[in-house]
Amino acid sequence: MPLRRPPVLVSCVGVVLAAVATSAAAPPLPLERVVLFTSGVGYFQHEGTVADDATVEMQFAADDVNDLLKSMVVLDRAGGPPTVSYASRDPVTKTLGTFAVNLTDNPSLGDLLGRLRGQRVELDAATPVAGTIVGVEQRRVEVGKDQAVEKQFLTVLTADGLRSIALDAVSRVKLVDPRLQGELEKALGVLALAADNEKKGVSIAFTGRGDRPVTVGYVRQSPIWKTSYRLLLDADTAVTKAVLQGWAIVENTTDSDWKNVRMSLVSGRPISFVMDLYQPLYVPRPLVEPELYASLRPQVYGQSMADGEKQFAQAGRRLNEQSNRGRDLARREMGKAAGPAAPAAMMADSTVIAGSIVDSVGEAGGVGEGGFAFGVAGAAQSLAQGSDLGELFRYEIEKPVTLERQRSAMLPIVGGEIEAERVAIYDERVLARHPLSGLRLKNTTDFQLMQGPVTVYDQRGGYSGDARIEDMAPGTERLLSYAVDLDVEVAPRTQGRPEEIVNVRIVKGTLFAARKLARAKFFDVKNSGKSAVKVLIEHPLESGWKLVKPEAPTEKARDRQRFAVTAEPGTPVTLEVAEEMPVEESHAITNLDDNAILFYSRAKATSPAVRDSLAEVVRRKREIEQIVRDRQVCEQELATIDQEQARIRGNMGAIDRGSDLFNQYVKKFTDQEKRIETLRGEIAGLVTKEQEARKSLDDYLLALDVK
Repeated sequence: MPLRRPPVLVSCVGVVLAAVATSAAAPPLPLERVVLFTSGVGYFQHEGTVADDATVEMQFAADDVNDLLKSMVVLDRAGGPPTVSYASRDPVTKTLGTFAVNLTDNPSLGDLLGRLRGQRVELDAATPVAGTIVGVEQRRVEVGKDQAVEKQFLTVLTADGLRSIALDAVSRVKLVDPRLQGELEKALGVLALAADNEKKGVSIAFTGRGDRPVTVGYVRQSPIWKTSYRLLLDADTAVTKAVLQGWAIVENTTDSDWKNVRMSLVSGRPISFVMDLYQPLYVPRPLVEPELYASLRPQVYGQSMADGEKQFAQAGRRLNEQSNRGRDLARREMGKAAGPAAPAAMMADSTVIAGSIVDSVGEAGGVGEGGFAFGVAGAAQSLAQGSDLGELFRYEIEKPVTLERQRSAMLPIVGGEIEAERVAIYDERVLARHPLSGLRLKNTTDFQLMQGPVTVYDQRGGYSGDARIEDMAPGTERLLSYAVDLDVEVAPRTQGRPEEIVNVRIVKGTLFAARKLARAKFFDVKNSGKSAVKVLIEHPLESGWKLVKPEAPTEKARDRQRFAVTAEPGTPVTLEVAEEMPVEESHAITNLDDNAILFYSRAKATSPAVRDSLAEVVRRKREIEQIVRDRQVCEQELATIDQEQARIRGNMGAIDRGSDLFNQYVKKFTDQEKRIETLRGEIAGLVTKEQEARKSLDDYLLALDVK
């Protein structure tokens, strides 16, 4: 059995220096498939048939060439490797600088002739002149009384000698050298092409024999497609079947018409970027001076070789680990897609060999109804949750789409009945007095509804208002509001609740008190209409607060909770939302004064054991306070005696030592010294007693564990 030749896939565009001389021009490949994404890009696929060696010419806007170079894929299932060529975008100034005649800076005729010094020219002036250009000079010429102008004169070496000719008298200049004439024409051609940056040609050369199908696909920037819905309410009852119409708005901003193309609309977020691959890049090279003329340069000294080798070895180990991880991952992914032959597609440095990928693709997939099927699976990570970025889903337009260039269209994507319930939605942040007329939609269709605007129509009054929905998977529900319900009024009011101590416990000298914060909000609802209204009242969902009344909300959102009440005509109804928050605080008992301890001991939630322990703490603290007061009395008396002794010493120095007064001072001084000794002993005893009492209190507190 002959081996089937795998198709050849070219995944990037290369520059070819010369096209195949034997290839014939093929008709343009028609556009067959368009896939638009909500991330601002689109995938375009051309399909057709070529015969033998053929070249397909395609036109692209200059701004799209970078996307083309980054994403273009060419598939020839029965031919040889195709080649792609395009006009390079070298900077015009650099290209012009390569010609013998430099037109980079838009030179004047005088400047241009000055650059052609040494070239032979033929001039048409008052008398024809032929010769070699010597140069161009500027002269000041008198044109009247006290007036002069600047003129340029061309100096030419003729057979008769040097001649000077005013340039304003020259009507024609001919370059005698045909090579130089050709260079000038080429430079002007480059300038002409540079002025037209709108279109760029891309040639795809196919090689092979016979007629065969080929495919060309690429990604380019495109406007995001949008959705718009119409909702028709056809009944007055609270729960009804509504008619939903969904439209996709697409825009053809390309330069060609779309004729009978297969179209897919994808709500996804592929990572896409633009890289400048079209502009030639030149790497600056260093200027090396001959050693003979080079002066001594400042020296920079690096690390030691031993340290450098250590760092180099560490870097090598890290690189090998990363390379091994990348190689294993690529082998696993390629093994999933291409089977046992996939590991052969990896080089030693984890570089993918293009030829091996081509073979894998040929074995594992091809082009089907859904577009390209690649045989290499890429490892991808989730960027965000679906609720943040929208679900990934696709709309396949059943009938081929025809859309002229630079025109837009509305394509029907959803149509049918959907379940809807009439509600009024009240949020004090949105409108303090009235709720909003709304609907609870349930996606009973088989389609994923992409986010977008919704225009609501009601048979009772025609146009009712506009709304907006987020992405809705089949079977899910969403609320939407589209008008103000003036028949229903809501009056919110807040009622404060005192906080309450619910538990007191002592653990190792720390008092833990559990408090309960409470709050309540009332919503008075009044319906002035003719029929009952189901009102959904939204209330903030705050962390830490627990709902007490009602027992549970009707429904809960990410940061809101909703409560449903039915407002009958002429009968006010009140909704009470009561919440509690437990808060626990801790205090070191030694830092609490008697009043604070008394406050916690008198709380209703305080147990007898905790109350008795607090009473004992108060008793012990008061004993310590009494000891401290006794010590302070002794210290005060000791300070008074010190002051009295200072006075006595002063008086004794001024009187006779043999007098009776002196003897009285001596006796009093002696008695005071005895009292000082007594007081110092008492103070020392009180200090010791205070330390023992404090230690006893600390030991008592550390041993406490009561509730």
